[in-house]
Formats: sequence, C-alpha cells, structure tokens
Amino acid sequence: MPTEQPPPAAYRSVVLLLWALAVNATIACRGLFWDGSPFMANILDLGQVHDFYTARAHVDWVTQLPLLLLSELGVRDTRLLAMVYSAALFGLPTGLYHAALARVKGDAVLLGVVIAVIATVYLPTCFFIIGEYNTTYAAVVLAMAVTLTPGPRRLSDAVLLCLLGLLCVRSYETMVYLGPLVAAAIVWSMRKEDDRWVRGLMVVAAVAFIAAGVVALVAIVDYWNHPHFLKVRAMSFDFWQNQQFVIPLIALAISAAIALVRPSWLRGSGPPLVFAIAATALALSPWYRLVYEHSILYPPAHYLARQAAGVVLAVLLGCMWLHVAWQRRLPEVFTILRRPAVSRRLVLAMTALLLAAAVPDVVLTGLWSDYLARMRTLVDTREGAIRAHDLPLLEWPDKLFAQDWSLPAMSVLISRTPGRAYVLADKDYLSNPPFDPACGTLPHLQGYGWGK
Repeated sequence: MPTEQPPPAAYRSVVLLLWALAVNATIACRGLFWDGSPFMANILDLGQVHDFYTARAHVDWVTQLPLLLLSELGVRDTRLLAMVYSAALFGLPTGLYHAALARVKGDAVLLGVVIAVIATVYLPTCFFIIGEYNTTYAAVVLAMAVTLTPGPRRLSDAVLLCLLGLLCVRSYETMVYLGPLVAAAIVWSMRKEDDRWVRGLMVVAAVAFIAAGVVALVAIVDYWNHPHFLKVRAMSFDFWQNQQFVIPLIALAISAAIALVRPSWLRGSGPPLVFAIAATALALSPWYRLVYEHSILYPPAHYLARQAAGVVLAVLLGCMWLHVAWQRRLPEVFTILRRPAVSRRLVLAMTALLLAAAVPDVVLTGLWSDYLARMRTLVDTREGAIRAHDLPLLEWPDKLFAQDWSLPAMSVLISRTPGRAYVLADKDYLSNPPFDPACGTLPHLQGYGWGK
C-alpha cells in the first residue's frame, strides 16, 4: 500500500536547512576543529594528501583534493584554504543526503526515515566533520535510497551505486556491517532486473560494498590491540555524553517501542507529543548549563557518539528496506504507518526534530567562531612559544574546542605570520598521544598566512 505524497514544503525546507548549515560551517572554518587542523597543516606543509590510514583513504582523497589543488595553484591564504577544506568536508555529505532526499521524496515513510537519519545520525556527530564516517554514512544512505526507490533501474542508477561502492571500499570501519547490509539490499532489488548492463553494474556495486566490509574487517583485526583503538573501544558506550544524539534517540526508541506493542498508538496524538517534547528539549539544550554548569553541549562528544550512530543508522536502513520489501501479510504497525495521515505526520515530526537539531549546531558554530577569533588575536599579538597552561583553555567556552596536540597546528594555520607565535601544550604526549605522529609536530607553512 503506497503512502501519500509527503508535503513538498518539508522536503524543500530540509534541503535548504542542510545547505544553510553547510555554508555556515564553511564560513566558520569548522574543518579546523580538532584533527582537522593537523590534517590541513600536513597537507599544505608536505604538499600531498594526508591519507596515512589506507582503510579510509578514498574519503580522504575526495575531501582533500580541492585543498591540495588550490595549494598547488599558488593560493597561500590559509583562511580561504580552510574555508575550501571545510566546504569539501561538509559539502560532500550534504550533497549525498540531498540526493537521497530527492530519491525518496515521493514516499512519505522513506522520506521520514531519511530525515530521521539526518537529525539523529548526521547533525549530532558532524562537529567532528574530519571523521570519515560523516561521508560514509551519507553515501550508504544514498545507496539504500537508490536501491529501494520503485520502478526499473536506469543505467545511471547502477553507475551511481558503483561509484558509491568504490568510495565506501576505503571509508570507515562501520562498513563491516553497513557494507553487507547495502550489498544484500542491492542483490534483493535485482530480482526483477532484465537489463543485462544494469544488472551487471549492480553486481559490481554489490561486490564493492562487500569489499568495503572486508577492508573494514581487516582494519579492525590489524588495529585491534593498537593503543588508540583500545581507547576507542573503551569509549564506545560514552555516547550518552552527547545530548544532541541522545535526545532524539530516546524519542525514536520510545515511539518505536510503543508502536510495536500497540500499533494503534500511531494514529493518535502520542507520537507528535513525544517528538514535540524531544524537539523542544533539543532546541533548548545549548542553555541547560545556565541551570546546571556541567550540562553542556560538548563538540568532542560527537566523536564519542559516532559508533553508536552507525548502529542507529543500520537499524533505520533496515526499516527502510522492510517498508519497501514487506508487502504481504503486513504487521499492523506497517499497515498503520503507511496510512496517508500517519505517514504525513511522520514527515512533519521528523522535520520538526531536524529544525530543533539545527539550533545547537548553529549555537556551537557561533561559539567556535568566537574561539577561533580569540586564538587568532593571541598568535598575532605574541611571539614565540605560548604555553597552553597559561591560557583559559579549560574554561568555558574554550574547553569545548581545545585539543592539546592539535594546538600547534591550529595556531600556525590561523596566524598572519606562521611561526612567529605558536601555542604548545604542557604534556608528555604519552598519556594522550596523537594517533598519527605527524599530527603532533609543529608545521612551518612558509609563505602562508591567514588573510594573506
């Protein structure tokens, strides 16, 4: 039973909001956050792509090539280069999510799920935009959207799936389960495909996603006992520290649990009420610290929630597949969810949740801009080594953004005269070492300058 055409305004507002947030993040140079600064500094200093971790190299190549190209063409303004780097990091997942939304906009249930992915997976984890998972998750969502949309597959669809599979081959370790999931969906969608070229390319795409799972598995095995990955595994369940992730996740979990036990609940005012409360709580989250000082939005927590977000993504992708594939002897929850009035409310509720999720993103971006301005003033008015111990880096709001071993790279990148002054942390680099030794060094960047 097909669902009603969703409200066109919902699709348009989500797309406009996504791109507006990407532009805002680009202007604020959010690509410099944490690992982004040493990555960019190494790219400019060494004149090559920073792809030390081959299991994620494909995403690195795509997002770093614009920066490297401009550098090779002689651009030396680090502010402009930081904006270009940020534009690539944010523009790629935003473009992929936009394409996914466009593919499913004719099905209210699929559209609602994709919007839910953006609200619960992307925005709560994208402050750490340097993380390759941001692009990986977006690519997987688009691949599933192309695979599940009704009608015969066009040759362009098959080519797109191949390109997405190639991108994901070396992308992120969560492909160990996302890769086989997408591959299985592609194989399932081929059962009625008659065009041999389309069928052949879809087989190639499925193999690519399986290969992505194999590469991810090998990377996990190889690095299983690496000190950095031991620490990562230990932090896997710390996602609760990310309010932007936990609030919408709780709303989804409550609604899903009640709907499975009592499907008729979906017809009433219960679901809109749950998501209205969640949206309000999410929109107000930047100001909770005024009541309780330890209740803060913490950008590094985006890094902590990325693994849990991958699991949530897999569940939501599975729901998309079940919605399309399960057409006979439907469970009551599916039957009710596909009713026009219910599916329409789903889209509107997810859109409201996404609008609320944009509030903390905008607030944190503003705080980041202020932090960057203070750091620029510091390195432009001082000389020599500046001890981080003498700075208020552990006080509000600087503690939201400071990372000890990335401070040297950031202080050089944002300086009008790189090398004149730089910030160094008082640490031994043993208790919290950078996972890549090159990221803990002081770059030179001769000839470069902020606003040069």
